[in-house]
Amino acid sequence: MAIIESMVIDMNEAQVRTLEQVRQVVAGTQALEFRSAQDDEGRYAWIAQVLRRFGYRQLGRADKGAVLAYLQHLSGYSRAQVTRLVARWVACKPLVKNYRRPVHAFARRYTAADVALLAEVDRAMGTLSGPATACVLRRQRDVFKVPGFERLGDISVAHLYNLRRSVGYREQRVVQNKTRPTKRVDIGVRRAPAPEGRAGFIRIDSVHQGDHDGIKGLYHINAVDCVTQWQVVATVQTISEAHLLPVIEQMLAQFPFEILGFHADNGSEYVNHRVAKLLDKLKVEFTRSRPRRSNDNGLAQTKNGAVVRKEFGYSHIPQRHATHFNTYCVEYLNPFLNFHRPSLFSTDKPDPKKPGRIKRIYRSQDAMTPLDKLASLPEKNQGLREGITLEHLRDLATALTDVQAAEELNEARQALFRRVPSRTA
Repeated sequence: MAIIESMVIDMNEAQVRTLEQVRQVVAGTQALEFRSAQDDEGRYAWIAQVLRRFGYRQLGRADKGAVLAYLQHLSGYSRAQVTRLVARWVACKPLVKNYRRPVHAFARRYTAADVALLAEVDRAMGTLSGPATACVLRRQRDVFKVPGFERLGDISVAHLYNLRRSVGYREQRVVQNKTRPTKRVDIGVRRAPAPEGRAGFIRIDSVHQGDHDGIKGLYHINAVDCVTQWQVVATVQTISEAHLLPVIEQMLAQFPFEILGFHADNGSEYVNHRVAKLLDKLKVEFTRSRPRRSNDNGLAQTKNGAVVRKEFGYSHIPQRHATHFNTYCVEYLNPFLNFHRPSLFSTDKPDPKKPGRIKRIYRSQDAMTPLDKLASLPEKNQGLREGITLEHLRDLATALTDVQAAEELNEARQALFRRVPSRTA
């Protein structure tokens, strides 16, 4: 089973000084966010600097290919354009623009300022999917009345991706990502959860934060509600019973609705008598994944990559920092995920090609925050805890705009990682 990891790190590109590092960036095993110069002249100068740094003229054919791929990845130029520029540099010709803007150009609806604003939103929100980003832009304009989002608030998902592929956007922001891979007892029922439109059926999974010289790092616990995608993340030193059980109780208490179901993979950290006793005391149904049914816990595993790995990466973090990371999750990450980060929700339709089968469609208008999804459920399916109301939750959600909450989250994360010495990509 593969877990998608997408870690973006602000990094000084000049630190890439060996061909091995170049190949890691191109392959994606070393991820970074590189903000290139704002104009072609600046990027031309950067290309010349990289070619000098690696002594391009003296390299062999394979090494030259790696450098060309590296330049293409980070400059935003096509392979052909990079090849032309490098050939010009090898011939000792200056790298300058030798073309002019067409006299008669088509009118543009989205300006350079709109593209820069989209890049700023993506940087703050962590580059969400197109429908989720369109929802954020619409909320910035309609809910929070933030100036500057008048045009972006109406952008289609297709054109949003066009802007992300544009040279102007890539001048602002170029991101590279990567992927990574990821054990039984007669406790719990082996089947998928059956929420039937009710909130309170959560899926849970654990994410290990890397080893270093044989020493285990801390663990993140990720719990997601099946229907509303309300998400709670916590951090523990180890996944032993002594550390895990109190955190599971704390996590269950952070959901605004009553917990009716608890679904996990077949790892011994959850499938044990202590956890089963806790859930039985709370009158919570305990289910676990079936063999050869990888989608039984697919929602939690998807969020592992899209949220947990994107937020914390996969390099080693010592266990002694678990308390600080857990506090960060409670105070910053979980409120942001549930009040400000849109998720995609499917619309089920009959499949015309396969009678009796259901086809899931993800539409742009179905992107919403977990709180909005909870509010859209019939009252009987919300199952709110005693003393919790939607009005109170909405007050918490509107205290900051989505982008303001993302910026506050980013500042808190930077302060958090300053506690972790010599963290590498």
